[in-house]
Amino acid sequence: MALLTILGVGPGDPDLITVAGLKALRQARTVAYPVAQPGAEGMAARIAAPWLHLEQRHLPLHFPMTTNPEPCQQAWHCAARQLVQAVAERPPVVLLCEGDVSLYASASYVVLQLQRMAIPRLTLRLIPGVTAMAAAAAAAHWPLALQTQQLLIAPAPETPTALDALLAKAEMLAFHKVGQRWAWLREALEQRDLLPQTLVAERVGWPDQRLVPAAELPAGSCSYFSLVLVRQAWPSLLPRDLGDAGTAV
Repeated sequence: MALLTILGVGPGDPDLITVAGLKALRQARTVAYPVAQPGAEGMAARIAAPWLHLEQRHLPLHFPMTTNPEPCQQAWHCAARQLVQAVAERPPVVLLCEGDVSLYASASYVVLQLQRMAIPRLTLRLIPGVTAMAAAAAAAHWPLALQTQQLLIAPAPETPTALDALLAKAEMLAFHKVGQRWAWLREALEQRDLLPQTLVAERVGWPDQRLVPAAELPAGSCSYFSLVLVRQAWPSLLPRDLGDAGTAV
């Protein structure tokens, strides 16, 4: 059976690749990875670079940064066909994916496309990766959820009304793709007395990673690769000497 592995390489730090992922990467004869522009360097490829070797074939796959359905669907179909060809010519093949393979991942669309194509004798293997929110929480010593608390993961909302709808659903929230939305989101969180309980993380796992209490970050835009963690409440059972947990980030 021909093997294609979809591999999550984590948010930025090469050392966060799992042992299973590292084994698959070392065994691969072809390494595919997404790029935003033809000829550009892919972020997933940068993360995996320390673990690649010279004998491997590199296969950049163009995934346009757009919400226009037609170019996206064309890109997924083209990527799937290129991967099938690579599996036929130089297996085993690994497709790198920044972060995790199933959370806001371009690779997920390729997997769906391959499943629709129903290629005979093609075996798909998905290896999960560390998510940016998990890496940010660990770096900040910031528990994402405790006991029976609910954790909601979503793209950053577009309006205060959408924010309130999400806040009503969970005690803990992780907003991805914040970027320019931080300009109004900061003010909205401050109005709801949540700013002291919010953490902003930018470029998690990269050398220029930044973890900032939201109250210390001005209303200017964050980078595209940023996320916001919001804690609305702590559970009732906590260590006795924790102190004022209600306002601790």
